[in-house]
Amino acid sequence: MRTTVTLDADTEQIIRQRMNEHRISFKQALNDLVREGRASIDGPPEFRTTTRSMGLPTVDLDKALQIAGKLEDDELLRRMEIGS
Repeated sequence: MRTTVTLDADTEQIIRQRMNEHRISFKQALNDLVREGRASIDGPPEFRTTTRSMGLPTVDLDKALQIAGKLEDDELLRRMEIGS
């Protein structure tokens, strides 16, 4: 679509800077900046994490906090013995 717009001096400078940095046309710089502006209004894309099966647990997970506490206690005792 062809149209005429009147740009403020500061917005023209932003477009011209983009043109120089990326070595692209005025039209491409303007379109890219408009798209980027729209994307920032819409917000970042929703973050998604893919899941993977870790197989069957090798320890009883019902007692995972107890195991973690025991490991932490053992580490604290080891540090106290060596004076860290």
